Amino acid sequence: MRVGNPGIDARRLVTIGKVTRVHGARGEVKVRSLSDVPGRFETLERVLVADRQGALRELAVRASRRTVGDYLLAFDGIATPEAAASLVGCWLLIAAEQSAPLPDGRYFERDLLSMAVRTEDGALVGELTEILPTGANAVFVVRGATGKEHLIPATREAVRAVDVPARLMTIRRIAGLLDDDDA
Repeated sequence: MRVGNPGIDARRLVTIGKVTRVHGARGEVKVRSLSDVPGRFETLERVLVADRQGALRELAVRASRRTVGDYLLAFDGIATPEAAASLVGCWLLIAAEQSAPLPDGRYFERDLLSMAVRTEDGALVGELTEILPTGANAVFVVRGATGKEHLIPATREAVRAVDVPARLMTIRRIAGLLDDDDA
């Protein structure tokens, strides 16, 4: 994401919703929540809005109410349907410090991406470049030094340790996951 505001680190932001459409004649918008935190929008005072180009701007939340399956939000300075239309398709974000802590063994994607991946014996496999959602569990795409990609299941059997401060993931060698010359 391109950050239009100097001093904002996009990696320290959490996406909590997406504006889906304009609602009514007073500039309200309908928001699909992407947050696991109950009542997230009822207490929200300020939010960062990422437009389609990735530029960020901060808006003050004037009002928020729950509807069936979504939320209706009103922002200071957005008082007409035309002004609200500029927000449709935009993502709503908050600073990571405002997000609820995760249970042990759970991680934000932003904390895993670009992490070094090593085997239990210390051999470097590569860098975690992408997380693919699948039906049973996510799959980590790890790119090696030669550009070869390895698909590592996000399971306790395959992933032995994650050290977010050290930016290091340790994986177990499982037959078929890595070639003998990969790590």
